[in-house]
Amino acid sequence: MKAIGVIPGKKESARIVDVDKPEMSSSEVLVRVLRVGICGTDHEIDQGLYGEAPEGEDFLIPGHESLGIVEEIGRDVKGFEKGDLVVSTVRRPCSENCLNCRSGENDMCLTGNFRERGIKSLHGFMAEYYKEIPEYLVKIPEELSDVGVLLEPLSIVEKAIMQTFKIQERMKWKPKTALVLGAGPIGLLATFVLRDMGINTYTLALDPIDSQKAKLVTESGASYIDATKEPIPGLVEKLGNIDFILEATGSSTVSFQAMGILGINGVLALTGITGGDKKLEVDADHLSLSLVLGNKLIFGSVNANITYFRKGVKHMQNFEAKWPGLLSKLISRKVAFEDFKEAPLRKKGDIKVIIEIGK
Repeated sequence: MKAIGVIPGKKESARIVDVDKPEMSSSEVLVRVLRVGICGTDHEIDQGLYGEAPEGEDFLIPGHESLGIVEEIGRDVKGFEKGDLVVSTVRRPCSENCLNCRSGENDMCLTGNFRERGIKSLHGFMAEYYKEIPEYLVKIPEELSDVGVLLEPLSIVEKAIMQTFKIQERMKWKPKTALVLGAGPIGLLATFVLRDMGINTYTLALDPIDSQKAKLVTESGASYIDATKEPIPGLVEKLGNIDFILEATGSSTVSFQAMGILGINGVLALTGITGGDKKLEVDADHLSLSLVLGNKLIFGSVNANITYFRKGVKHMQNFEAKWPGLLSKLISRKVAFEDFKEAPLRKKGDIKVIIEIGK
């Protein structure tokens, strides 16, 4: 079968390769890939900055955001049928099988020796087929066939928000105002989830007020803020007490600015991946005092286990019912399998780019 392969550590090494079609066991599911989403991690892998090939191999099949259709099921598999639309989770347990990995929470691995589909030590989904055990597959309703490929990034949002509410069980908490920093796929999906929950939501990004991203924010009932005209430090006067901030920019400067405007008893969830070695001057005493006296919390969140994927499916159904067609507008560009080299190229107006693998 055909797949896209990269040599980890080598810039722009991606090419189409011929590999063996997976041979499934009686306990596995064979999935035919329909489409794969591209994200910042894929860009880094393409640039040779990240990625790790499976043991004993010199290349990696990338791709961790996928939608596929069940082609064949092993005789011992229950709960899946040929023709089911499915999305696979990404992370797999560590070799030490730590406490969290044993508990099905490999997104909270204690050792860091986990493996990740299309990223670290496991081939991903930029191939015509892959095989998987059922416990890592999530069914996608037929009505979500056009947008199911967005489930993996949505799962990141679900984890950050669900964990926030779990943390806030420390008190009676009914958040009224949320701020989302960034309007990429994660930021927009977070905006939709928070609006679906009935929270007054503001989304801040660098795009102008007449951009497609701003329009998507307002279509969900949220308010868009152009960061070039209304910088983060001045937002408290505009928004009042900010109960929850979700950062999805990957900017350490933005993260520290967010700490400074977080409201009393508020939570700041950091989901953006920062790069480089930027150093900042911080008003440390003031920031520390504000966090302590305001009972404020800051936490980081990465990856997601199947619980959050399943929650994401429910939210997708809600989105389609409330705002028909809104999710599909996040998919700004589709690239054919043979034209895959165009996918990592950043173009004006891009939100989510997908590669069409099969039909």
